[in-house]
Amino acid sequence: MAITEKAAPPGVAPEDGTPGDGSRTPPDHEGWHLSSPLALTLVLLLVVVFQGPVRGALSTPVMQSWMTVFVAVVVQALPFLVLGVLLSAAIAVFVPPSFFARALPGRPALAVPVAGLAGAVLPGCECASVPVAGALVRRGVTPAAAIAFLLSAPAINPIVLTATAVAFPRNPEMVLARFAGSLLVACGMGWLWQRLGRTDWLRLPAHAHHEGETKAEAFWDSVRHDTVHAGGFLVLGAMAAATLKAVAPAEWLRTAAANPVIAILALSILAVLLSICSEADAFVAASLTQFSLTAKLAFLIVGPMIDLKLFAMQAGTFGRGFALRFAPATFAAAIAGAVLTGAVLL
Repeated sequence: MAITEKAAPPGVAPEDGTPGDGSRTPPDHEGWHLSSPLALTLVLLLVVVFQGPVRGALSTPVMQSWMTVFVAVVVQALPFLVLGVLLSAAIAVFVPPSFFARALPGRPALAVPVAGLAGAVLPGCECASVPVAGALVRRGVTPAAAIAFLLSAPAINPIVLTATAVAFPRNPEMVLARFAGSLLVACGMGWLWQRLGRTDWLRLPAHAHHEGETKAEAFWDSVRHDTVHAGGFLVLGAMAAATLKAVAPAEWLRTAAANPVIAILALSILAVLLSICSEADAFVAASLTQFSLTAKLAFLIVGPMIDLKLFAMQAGTFGRGFALRFAPATFAAAIAGAVLTGAVLL
């Protein structure tokens, strides 16, 4: 009797690894994928091949002005960015979230300002504040206090305030204005959530950000991720600032800067779009010399609280419903806080 092989059902792969229709699926390692080193190699090859046109383009006055602003912003901001990333990773990994739960008062109305002030002594960028706030909520901290910490930590920590002082050496009042305005907005949003927030708007985070890793692995993974992520946005922000300085007609910038309302709205929207790390945004703001200090303050308050990357992270951590309600309210509150603080201190 002939032995026949039983056919697999259509669409189900048999044991030999071939699809049900008889064709063989190519192994996963076949083909090539565009990786970061390969992309960098291709860019370098293109620069070498077309070095003549590239050299000619870089020698024009516009490009020389662009490169001057770009390099100045990056070189000034990079040390603060690296220090902020290291401290942020250390706090996110080595400081247990239970510490915050024990340190905060039991009453939500008092926990909000205490959590907001905690951001002044715990350095951390936006990338770290979102998972830390998620861990706080998961361990029973009131969401109002977690929101206050989420907004204040990347805006008023010592690294950010020191970078602001270095970026504005002739305007030391910008440091106080940034501290007061950011803390005011963070506490205001926390109290607003305590009064109007609903539990069904907030999805509780399910697990820790670095679950399953050792502390050393989690620390270096966080450092690598935040350095690449924040460094990329720093480069984009420096490129945008350099382009505004070198390419945008001076008349346009003067027109926008001359109108206080347009200037504040323009720099607030720019802060959302650029998504610069808070350790570096002061240097970008300082390079926009046409705009008033109040407009620059709006840039510095809005950026660390709501931008494109923060919206995505907040939606992923707390749910899309939370982000869709929280982002517009935070944007409006940050602008109002900047205007109020600027009117009093600047």
